[in-house]
Amino acid sequence: MMDVLAHEPAIRLSAFLAVLLLVAACEAWAPKRERTVSRRARWPHNLGIGALNTLVVRGAIPLTTVGLAVLAEHRGWGLFNAHHSLPGWLVVLLSVAGLDLAIYLQHVLLHAVPVLWRLHRMHHADLDFDVTTGVRFHPLEILLSMLYKLALIVALGSPAIAVMIFEVLLNAGSMFNHANLWLPAPVDRVLRRLVVTPDMHRVHHSAIPVETNSNFGFTFPWWDWLCGTYRAQPAAGHDAMTIGLEAFRDSRY
Repeated sequence: MMDVLAHEPAIRLSAFLAVLLLVAACEAWAPKRERTVSRRARWPHNLGIGALNTLVVRGAIPLTTVGLAVLAEHRGWGLFNAHHSLPGWLVVLLSVAGLDLAIYLQHVLLHAVPVLWRLHRMHHADLDFDVTTGVRFHPLEILLSMLYKLALIVALGSPAIAVMIFEVLLNAGSMFNHANLWLPAPVDRVLRRLVVTPDMHRVHHSAIPVETNSNFGFTFPWWDWLCGTYRAQPAAGHDAMTIGLEAFRDSRY
């Protein structure tokens, strides 16, 4: 486990850059929609916000999620660390699924609680939808999300390897499901049984409130199905739908 902790920054940064570059290349090769705002106008801001968020979290909370998982294991904190009857592979699967469900519930709350929505709407104010939208979040939202994840890891006692897998999937999933990427309809239908696809999550970025308040999943689509928040397609279709929020149509936002 100490090897996982020692190599965590390199593993996560490498995975982030690899997915970012791969998804950006796929977007350029097979875009889903015409852009309304140029990359030059949007990408420096979105990527800059993502970099700022990393600095804010690292400065405010030096302990990472993986580091806390290692500490919790040593101290015997949390559900899984207190009960060792389950096989290790099952604990990893349950931890990844449980943490992803918790992120789904957090996302629902970000829309439902007015003070949290004032932070989260920065993400939705983007007038286009592409890979960089997946890193565009208010710094306070990211900080609160980090504290939430740390509390969950202590409560569950998730092993470090499970937390590492979850974090990599969460970051990769956020960039993939925000991609301005065309996928053949049969491929999308199969993929969205396993992961949140760009077509599925694009509905969530519609300017129509009933569509904005649907498809909250980041990595796995199952929580939307089970909780009744799944919406298959936008009413106007993917090409004609309006991305963003009606209150923030000026490109300066």
